[in-house]
Parts: sequence; structure tokens; C-alpha cells
Amino acid sequence: MSKPHEEVWNNCLSIIKDNVSHQSFKTWFEPIKPLNQKGSTLTIQVPSQFFYEWLEEHYITLLKKTIKKELGPNGSLEYSIIMENNYKNNNKSLSVKVPTTNKSAVKNPSVSMPYEVGGNKGIKNPFIIPGLKKVVVESQLNPNYSFENFVEGECNRLARSAGYAVASKPGGTAFNPLLIYGGVGLGKTHLAHAIGIEIKNNHPNKTVLYVSSEKFTQQFIDSVRNNTQNDFVHFYQMIDVLIIDDVQFFAGKEKTQDVFFHIFNHLHQTGKQLVLTADKPPVEMQGIEQRLLSRFKWGLSADLQVPSLETRIAILQKKMYTEGIELPNEVVEYLAYSITSNIRELEGALISLIAQSSLNKKSITLDLAKEMIDKFVKNTAREVSIDYIQKVVCDYFNLPIELLKSKTRKREVVQARQIAMFFAKQMTKSSLANIGAHCGGKDHATVLHACKTVNNLIDTDKRFRNYIDDLEKKISIQ
Repeated sequence: MSKPHEEVWNNCLSIIKDNVSHQSFKTWFEPIKPLNQKGSTLTIQVPSQFFYEWLEEHYITLLKKTIKKELGPNGSLEYSIIMENNYKNNNKSLSVKVPTTNKSAVKNPSVSMPYEVGGNKGIKNPFIIPGLKKVVVESQLNPNYSFENFVEGECNRLARSAGYAVASKPGGTAFNPLLIYGGVGLGKTHLAHAIGIEIKNNHPNKTVLYVSSEKFTQQFIDSVRNNTQNDFVHFYQMIDVLIIDDVQFFAGKEKTQDVFFHIFNHLHQTGKQLVLTADKPPVEMQGIEQRLLSRFKWGLSADLQVPSLETRIAILQKKMYTEGIELPNEVVEYLAYSITSNIRELEGALISLIAQSSLNKKSITLDLAKEMIDKFVKNTAREVSIDYIQKVVCDYFNLPIELLKSKTRKREVVQARQIAMFFAKQMTKSSLANIGAHCGGKDHATVLHACKTVNNLIDTDKRFRNYIDDLEKKISIQ
């Protein structure tokens, strides 16, 4: 006897809740309403086309597994999109059967395996499409992570240029291996996928494979358990372009490092291309064997740095263009000034803002952005940036920010510059030298003098004290 549709969906939600963050669950799953169930098909209602597309792009795998668990192997999902237009409900129903086509697969050509075991059986590998006579290796590349969607700035120019060179001539440049390193959320994975996609565009006959270090390790463990290590090694030796994400996770795994060492040697010696990503340069990696580290240094190590304000604004504008949405410039600037260290968080804040607007039927204003982003930023333990402080101070005194950073000694500019230094010292963890560098190349002694001057004026000048109180309210994230 089939379960009522509400009970089926509640069971699905209990599974989903354990597999996504609290914020994601509230934003993307709580608003969904179960409408009905016919046989093994469950229909759910979502509030917008954008909402449906976001679920399809980011949570389709989780939804597939959950629906199949509840409704069996033939379980399927239908979306009913309710869009309000002049107060009339137009139901737009989209049927999405489970399992769906994997949108992220970028096809490689079929290849004959150079090595066979067990008579006519080909080498076992986790990326083949079963039932085909020739082996087809799924590249595991995400077509959304292309060079076209990767915003260039000073923070990533070297890595991006090297990636283009590799994509034009894989295995034929001095950048082999190409090691891209940097902190969380700065675009390492995006750039790695972009290189693979560009290689597929330029050299469609080459076999490209993207794999995370965790998946590589798990496959190796499975091969040991199943006594198929030779299959594992030979499979990876046939790849033309191997992209390994987060190689720092090989640390401490001696056997995995050993097998990767031999695969690396074979690919490099036969002119194949290796692209690696890591959270730090080889000289700082702990727990990785020296013979591997020395090979990581054979090619080019290119870092991704924290994006500048201009790059952050460009990233948001690119995301808006891709999603087909428009936001007021003041909202875009507020986002860029508020979230400074992580592109992933920056884009996440933008999507959360759009979701809030869509769900609550509110237009996106600076006030709504502040209300929502302030909560988002608090959850990410954000620190006010020097750039943001300077913008608020310049807006308050109606000064161009270039003037604040210039060497002019005009009284009103000097005072604004000193106030910006004062708040930067109070509200950020930046060194005095760093604060001075942001304020027109001043030294630490100038910053200390500015802070002392501001404190004296707060004690002696009522009007100046009101300036500081007003600015503190505007800068503080309440």
C-alpha cells in the first residue's frame, strides 16, 4: 500500500536534512510543497523557474537517491512551478524522471583498452558507461566551469594564462604538471574544470579525466580489496589529460602516494598532461613524500589570491548575467565590500539574496540586502574590510575614494583618511602597515598618529564625535 504524498515527502526531507547545511535546507527545501503521488511519481510544487533550475543543477543527485529510496527503483519526481502573474496563478508542470541525464558529463571519445584481463572482459574502472563494446571514459567535467565563466583579475592572471597555454598544447609546454594552489573558495576547482573543457574543445580526440583526490584514493582502496590493482593503474595510464583536485589529501596515505607516483611518471614520460590543485604550494605540503613533491615542482606552481574589490564586483556581474538577473549597483557594491575573502561565499550570498526576494515576493533593495546579507555574513564570521570602511567614510563625506588614497594634504581629505585609519584599526585585524598601504602608502607611524588625532577630537569636538557615531553605525554589522 502506497504512502500518502505528505508522508513520502516528509521522509525525503528527513534524509535531505542530514545531507545539506541548515541554511541550504531552509532556503531550498522547506518552501517545497508535496502536491500528490500517482503510482511511483511524486509531484512537488516549487515557487519559481529559477528555484527549479537551482535544484536541478545543485541537488539532483541527492533528490534522485532520496526518491528512489522512498519509492523504489522506478521512483520519479515531477515539479509544478507556480508563478504569479497579475494575481493569476499559472501552473507550469515540468516532469523530471529519476534517474535523469547527467548534465555535467563532457564526453570523451571511445577508446580500446591497451590491456585486458579475464578473457574478453575489459579493465574495470568507475567511469565507463556499461554495456558498450568500447570503453567510454566520462570526463567528469562540469560544463558550467568554463573559461568564459571564470573572471580574470590580478589575483588569478598567472594561473589562468598558464591554464590557457596548457589547454592549447596539453603535454607540450613547460607547465607539466600545472599545479594551481590557493585558499578555499578562490576558484581552483573552477579553473581545473575550465582547462579540461578547453582541452576537449581544442583536442576532442584526447581523453580527459577530472577526479578528486578522495575519489582516486577510494578507487585505489577498492582495487586492493578486489585484487584489481593492475586494472586501476592501467586505466589511469591510458588517460591523456589527468586532473587531480586537492592533492594535499594524499598526505599520510603512503600506498596511494606510491601508486600515484608510478602513474605520474608514466603519464609525464609519455607526454601526457597533468593538472593538480592544492591548498598550498609544494614547499608547504606536509605528509607528502619528497619524491612526489619534487615532481610537483617540475612544471609551474601558480597561486590564486584573494580577489580585489574590482574583481569581486566583476564576478557578481558575471553571475548576474549568467543567471539573467539585474540588481541595483548599490546592492552589488554592498555585497562586494561585505564579503572579501571567498568567491564561493560571495556567490552564495548573491543566490541567497535572490532566493529571499523570490520567496518573499520582495524587490531587491539595499535595505533587503543589508538585512539578509548581514545575517549571512555573521554566519560566516565575517570581518569588516578596509575597502568597505573607506567606501562608507568617502560616501559620508562625499569624497571620491581615489582622493582618499592620494597624497593630497587638503584638510577635509586628511580628516577623512584619518577616520578611515581609525576604524580600520578598531574593526579589522589588519596590521598598521597594511592599513597604511590601503590609505595611500602611509607608514605605521602615520596610522598611529591618525588614531591618536581622532581620539583627541572625539574627546574635544562634539560635532566630530557625532561624525564618528554616525559612521560607526553605518560601518558596524548589526
